Amino acid sequence: MPLYEYRKNAENTIPLPTEIRHAITVGTAASCRVLLDQLAATGAPRVLLIDGWYGVDWKSLQAALDEAASQSALTLVFESTASLFRNDLADYRKKFVSEDPSFGWVNKDGTMADILDAAAVSSLAGRLASPAVGTLHVVLGPGAAIPELAEKAGLVAYADFTMQPTLWQMWGGELVPFGREDADKDYAWKQYYYCDFYLLLRQKKAVFPRMDFYIEAVQSDALKLLPASTYETLIDELVKRPIKQVKITQPGPWGSYRFKEIYDEIPGLENMAWNELAGIELSILVDAGLEGGALLNMPCQNIMQRPVQMVGEYIHQTYPDLLPLQVWLDDGYFAEPVPYERGSMPIHNHPDTAYNKRNFNEPLGRYETYYIVEAYHDAGTMMGFKEDADLEEYERLCRESNNKIAFDWQKFIKRWDTNVGDLFLIPPGTEHGHGGNQMILEMDTGPSVAGTEYSFFTYDFARHTWDDKAKSMTAPPMKMHLEHSFRNNRWKREKYVQEYLRSRPAVVSGDGDTRLDRFTTVAEMPFEIERFVFTKPMRHSTDGRFLQIPTLTVGKKVVIRSLSDPSFETTLDFLQACLVPAGFGDYEFVSPDGTQCTVVMIRLKKA
Repeated sequence: MPLYEYRKNAENTIPLPTEIRHAITVGTAASCRVLLDQLAATGAPRVLLIDGWYGVDWKSLQAALDEAASQSALTLVFESTASLFRNDLADYRKKFVSEDPSFGWVNKDGTMADILDAAAVSSLAGRLASPAVGTLHVVLGPGAAIPELAEKAGLVAYADFTMQPTLWQMWGGELVPFGREDADKDYAWKQYYYCDFYLLLRQKKAVFPRMDFYIEAVQSDALKLLPASTYETLIDELVKRPIKQVKITQPGPWGSYRFKEIYDEIPGLENMAWNELAGIELSILVDAGLEGGALLNMPCQNIMQRPVQMVGEYIHQTYPDLLPLQVWLDDGYFAEPVPYERGSMPIHNHPDTAYNKRNFNEPLGRYETYYIVEAYHDAGTMMGFKEDADLEEYERLCRESNNKIAFDWQKFIKRWDTNVGDLFLIPPGTEHGHGGNQMILEMDTGPSVAGTEYSFFTYDFARHTWDDKAKSMTAPPMKMHLEHSFRNNRWKREKYVQEYLRSRPAVVSGDGDTRLDRFTTVAEMPFEIERFVFTKPMRHSTDGRFLQIPTLTVGKKVVIRSLSDPSFETTLDFLQACLVPAGFGDYEFVSPDGTQCTVVMIRLKKA
């Protein structure tokens, strides 16, 4: 699926003391010189280990180090970690890739040691222990700083990379996985999302406490190098504040156009379906006042190094490493009327926690809501079955169709008229979908540490989907997940939806200039949806334990500012969200120009 990044107003400004800021090196050549000079000057073992994530351009890094060494009359001996991995990685991954055509089994307990060749590691450790006179040894690649090698090192660095460029490489057949010096064109997404991601994450967490330098390596020609202490200070400062993320936008099977009207042009993006505003898979831009305005770009997983500050003690203990909430924006605007089958999301449902644990080894289910941000003529949301729908016939037609043969879905699925401010609760197993002609703020649980999606598609109107190369709706129809969808379906009908799932706002507090609404809920939904309407500053709190994700749904801008330290603040644009860490405490929403603003927010019920 094509994917684009939108970076406007995504910077998080972190003021660092001058001496700490000046310790950050900007530029690939300068970063390599610092690493080699530091190693040569320490008198420690003349061994540099650079571990890192998938996607790092190791060949370019090696060339840059070699160039820096030639200027300093140093002789480098390079070793790649590719030779350290077992030859039977496909057998190891088989359990996690699984026979399920659409999903896998999470590698919850595996570590890098499981896939390394002990003899190859021992051999390399021996070479590092006895380097040739006058040489510096450099080991590059994932796994470079495993304990057997780290004990031989003079310096340890970690080269980091973000999720979206990793996916671009994977989809383009350009990703270099474990045990390879070159790209594996057959490397598939399930290998990454269910197996390798977790090995990489555990290795990263093991390396960080022993690393000497952190390398932001998203652009091979624009590296940034941070001493470990500087990196730790940066993370400490980052999680004290609301955190904005780089949005991702995706054209999809219905491909609408409101996003293009609201935001500046994104090169290559012709239309938009799903747009993620906040979640674990997004990257974080940091403006630390570096030379030339250079920004640091890091994966969201890094802020989970401070889990209690981010999500609170209860969530940290219950769901280790998980950022449990996410927010999306689903476009549905067309300037001219289109059939429902052109402008609607696929009909689908989501799994609960028990289903995800049993089938995919995930820690949490997918619990969802739709809040209508904008509504246009004939706006609607598909949810639940009509009271007189023949459910057995619906299942039979879906199976016979398998999204290749169209049938009259409106005989079975209820499509509700909607307006701005409507909220739909979507518990697991509820058949539903964005019904077109509206902009939806989708607020959900994030079931996966890796950001894996769990939507079970039942029917997509037998239509073609978006081909991002041809820039047209000419790609093959989407694949359905019929076995999961019907096994998971709870067959809720329209009367149940009307009574329990068409949520209503109850006023919690208000004084004429401010109002806090809390939407009605049902017991199985693990989070609350709250709405803040204000013209003057309006106070709120995380209570030291609730991760909160607010989104500005009415107004041009809103400021979110700490009451204890007003320097801890951020500014959101229209339809932008941020992560408010659980430890942020008391804060206020401020409308900069005094016009009425509305902020809609998700937080867990228990934290």
